[in-house]
Amino acid sequence: MKKKLWEKCKEFHGHECPGLAIGYRACEIAMEKINLTFSKDEELVCITENDACGVDAVQVITGCTMGKGNLIYKDTGKMAFSFFNRINGDSIRLILNGNKTEMTREQRTIHILEAPAEEVFSIKKPNYEVPSRARIFNTVICEKCGEGAKESNIRISNGKKLCLDCYDEYTRGW
Repeated sequence: MKKKLWEKCKEFHGHECPGLAIGYRACEIAMEKINLTFSKDEELVCITENDACGVDAVQVITGCTMGKGNLIYKDTGKMAFSFFNRINGDSIRLILNGNKTEMTREQRTIHILEAPAEEVFSIKKPNYEVPSRARIFNTVICEKCGEGAKESNIRISNGKKLCLDCYDEYTRGW
């Protein structure tokens, strides 16, 4: 473990916890197995399947951010991270293994950071391709509230262009 990088993650996140350790360790394993480096633009993409503490470590270590479009949140509720290296085409998916052993918060953090990779994560290839690069969309003004939204998020209702906040979604229960 690179102590200085761990300290940087803790500083960004605000505290030390098992969740932060999960993201840190996922990045460490991905960097080793598919030769990842810090992403200045979109050379690297991370798909996180959760919005928990570990995502902060992903941002600090990999440079993947929502603002650059190379940190993508796919809400499956799984503690899983998929990394794609656009330069060499490599990819990896890390899914946290269940842990049935009773541990304190501190013990769990240490275990995640120091146990063999295969003990902490199931390691496999993602079951999907690397997403396309981020796009810039035209802004469309909502005809109800007057606020601008990207065109891919505009809905048409009774002939009017509406943002998602103003659109009354129709559903039949599924």
